[in-house]
Amino acid sequence: MVSNTQKWKIRQALPSEVEQLSKLAFRSKAHWGYSDRFMQACLEELTIDKCYIENNPTFVIEDARNIIGFYSLEHISASEVELSFLFVDPDLIGKGYGRKLMMHAQEKARHLGYNKMIIQGDPNAEQFYRSAGGLLVGTRKSASIPNRELPIFCIDLTESDKP
Repeated sequence: MVSNTQKWKIRQALPSEVEQLSKLAFRSKAHWGYSDRFMQACLEELTIDKCYIENNPTFVIEDARNIIGFYSLEHISASEVELSFLFVDPDLIGKGYGRKLMMHAQEKARHLGYNKMIIQGDPNAEQFYRSAGGLLVGTRKSASIPNRELPIFCIDLTESDKP
């Protein structure tokens, strides 16, 4: 277990870690109790390849032994970026690592010159994204599950009360 004396760090993900990150994303999504059929339908969208990491800023949070979680940013336009793949090891959900990743993602997006962060969230993570400053702005059809709508959040990265 990681202590409060900051035995964790956030660093850029390596292309060689794609399999580990894909498995982490799958385990984290499964944490919400989805059926095996549902999870198999999501498998493709939860899989990351080397090209993705090479073309999208992707960061991991790790302790001395393991990757705890990760996120990536996808360019939408000169002013907007989408937060993608924010996942935390299911055994560590609720321990603050998602918050650390979210704060890092917002800081990184600001540094890259973006004004808005768009997030397609899992319905189970709605409270998390709201507490991180996300404003529910609509829904988007799931790419994996027919007739499923996913919440879309927007974070204004120009606001002075940054997390």
